[in-house]
Amino acid sequence: MNSNQIEMFEQVRSMQIELTKAYKEYWKLHSGFDAWQFWFNLALLIIPLIVLYFKIDKKRAFLLGFYGFNIHVWITYIDSIGIRHGFWGYPHQILVEVSSNLGLDASLVPVSFMLMYQWTLKHNKNYYLYAILLAAVFSFICKPIFIAIGLLRLYEGTLFYMFFLYIVVLLFSKFITNVFIMLRKKAE
Repeated sequence: MNSNQIEMFEQVRSMQIELTKAYKEYWKLHSGFDAWQFWFNLALLIIPLIVLYFKIDKKRAFLLGFYGFNIHVWITYIDSIGIRHGFWGYPHQILVEVSSNLGLDASLVPVSFMLMYQWTLKHNKNYYLYAILLAAVFSFICKPIFIAIGLLRLYEGTLFYMFFLYIVVLLFSKFITNVFIMLRKKAE
């Protein structure tokens, strides 16, 4: 690395440290343990996981878990990109070090889609139809509620954009899952 590159990198790193300090101070003042939003977000993280524990089809747990982990990873990446570019943000979080909404990205959304996927498998229903319907529920019902109660700020982009991103994640996660199912069948 040349000296200009090192200097610029160190400047960006310094700004990141200062930004992290500002987020920590904001969290202490507005999102800490004494805020109802903290406990609401914690419930969004814990309750779906408890429901999943009791409702998951144990025979398909690996398949459903693999699919749900795909959803979690891609939703988290997209959320992080959206936050970093200032398209949306979460004013209240469980952990200050995680910029996305942990309850949504790691629990509520993946668990909801896992249970939907399980239901479509069990009842031989069209995955794509129900995935789109559930994406619409999250985009056009849940997200506006989160905006109304101050848990989400939408700056650029629209709810239709978020809906489109959900669809992309659902299609991609299903595709990856299908590829691994096919690989397993070929190996047997």
